[in-house]
Amino acid sequence: MDGGCGTGRLTSLLAERLPDGFVIAIDRSANMVNVAAETLAPFTNTGVALADLSALPCQQTLDVVFSTATFHWVLDHDRLFASLFAALRPGGKLVAQCGGIGNLDRIHSRAHELTATPEFSHWFANYREPRHYADASSTRRRLEGAGFRDVETNVQPSPVAFPDADAFTAFVSTVVLRPVLSQIRDEGSRKSFVDRITDLSSADSPAFELDYQRLNIRARKP
Repeated sequence: MDGGCGTGRLTSLLAERLPDGFVIAIDRSANMVNVAAETLAPFTNTGVALADLSALPCQQTLDVVFSTATFHWVLDHDRLFASLFAALRPGGKLVAQCGGIGNLDRIHSRAHELTATPEFSHWFANYREPRHYADASSTRRRLEGAGFRDVETNVQPSPVAFPDADAFTAFVSTVVLRPVLSQIRDEGSRKSFVDRITDLSSADSPAFELDYQRLNIRARKP
């Protein structure tokens, strides 16, 4: 299973490497499920489903759960890992990567400061962060608490620098800052918000760098 398949691009790579098996691609977003279905249409060894990783409908069915850039969008990791454990067969493996503690601290701190200014604060009266960047040790404890063994977790710095302001702005607008910008209903205000983030990032060394921290996870169901 590809947990949080998005567009299905990585699922297709899994399918190419599994000619004698079957890959189930799941996502909570109906839009992403539709896009993934189109991406995976040429493959006969894949299926796509709308599902919640924290409440999987299958029990002891999967040999491997693979996931990338998804677990940090799930706020309750205890429930998540219990669901994944139940879905795996004995001997099944979990292999995942997501945002870890400290992930994108610089841009998130700047965005948080901007949301508190008079220009933008009225858009964020009831806003709550939709992400959870966990550390390696607490993730290990949660996995072991869910029943997993042979648990390996670590947080790996993985900075990415963009070539110019336009590339940086395009990426952070559609990916990193998307939950924040969705709160701002005025297009001009959204542009002003992103422009100020980009201006601040231009003074970094190196400029236009995102300080990614990757939480790597490997575990086995006994």
